[in-house]
Amino acid sequence: MLVRYGKKENGALVKKALVYTRGEHNIDPAAVDSEAVFITGRLRANGYDGYVVGGAVRDLILGRRPKDFDIATNATPARIKKLFRNSRIIGRRFRLVHVFFGPRIFEVSTFRSLKDGHTGNTYGTIDEDVLRRDFSFNALYYDPGKQIVVDYVGGVADIKKKRLTPVIPPEVIFKDDPVRMIRAVKYAAACGFKVPWFLMRRIKKESVLLETASSSRLTEETIKIINSVHAAEIAANLEEAGLYAYLQKNAAILMRKDAGFRKNYLKSLAQNCGSEKAGQSLSALIRDYLDSVCDWSAKPANLSKTEETKWHSGNLELFRKMFFEARRFLLPMNPPKLELEKALRLVFAEHGREVRKTRIFDRPRRPAAKPDRL
Repeated sequence: MLVRYGKKENGALVKKALVYTRGEHNIDPAAVDSEAVFITGRLRANGYDGYVVGGAVRDLILGRRPKDFDIATNATPARIKKLFRNSRIIGRRFRLVHVFFGPRIFEVSTFRSLKDGHTGNTYGTIDEDVLRRDFSFNALYYDPGKQIVVDYVGGVADIKKKRLTPVIPPEVIFKDDPVRMIRAVKYAAACGFKVPWFLMRRIKKESVLLETASSSRLTEETIKIINSVHAAEIAANLEEAGLYAYLQKNAAILMRKDAGFRKNYLKSLAQNCGSEKAGQSLSALIRDYLDSVCDWSAKPANLSKTEETKWHSGNLELFRKMFFEARRFLLPMNPPKLELEKALRLVFAEHGREVRKTRIFDRPRRPAAKPDRL
């Protein structure tokens, strides 16, 4: 194991970080996305630092294949954009660069300082950037070229011991960003870690802070959860911690009131979430509720053409009604209309109800006006 040193103001050397080599961190280079390797390589070839950071490094050490690869560098957004033509700068306050490779997006951020606190937007050094990360296992920096992991905060040891350790002081971490409470429980459930009692006590005490979180951020977290194969464990742990109500208020109420609903709801999450099939993960959130409010009577046999047309018309009307029921039930989550339609179609199909029309909410076209005769 190597050690990275820095200097104090008086010139004395001070240990800053541990540097793990390939044989020590056991990351499989083949599991690292080739585009992420390309981005970090180009940054370094042009004189800048380039690291894969965050959850991707954690998952790689755990032997998993990450879905997303975020990158951190000391290059400014303007410099990053000049290096990558297939990129654009996003954000007003917290400026990032999105680098595009076909449909895939890689987020490249500039190191931030602590000058304006843990949520400021002043550019800084890697030594400062690491102290803005939420938990130690998300505060690791991986260099794909040298195949080393730079660890300032004991994150590698925490992964091996399955510890959830906050980097930001506990009295500040959730006040700065309440959504970190959801992430703490989510990470622990997905990785098989345990939230320390002192941190869980603070989460339960400060959970009310989530009322200030925007619906867009809560929607983003919900989508991340249902796209995980660990969605059932995450939802159960969030519900136990009193946090699930901020993501899925109506489901949390029913889970507390009805043990049968809770069991079926979590079972649906376990069976459907993390799927790549369009709409399937989202369907897990609405299936059990719709079963409780919808009459799934089977299509009668031997219908005449007129009766069959009438039945399909009623089925379409039921679909519209259940669409708005599902949307209301999912609040504050606000998924895209087409995604919710796909999820709803899957639930209808499970009950033998095909919805024929391609676009349910298209308005009928008005006939073209006839020109006035002279």
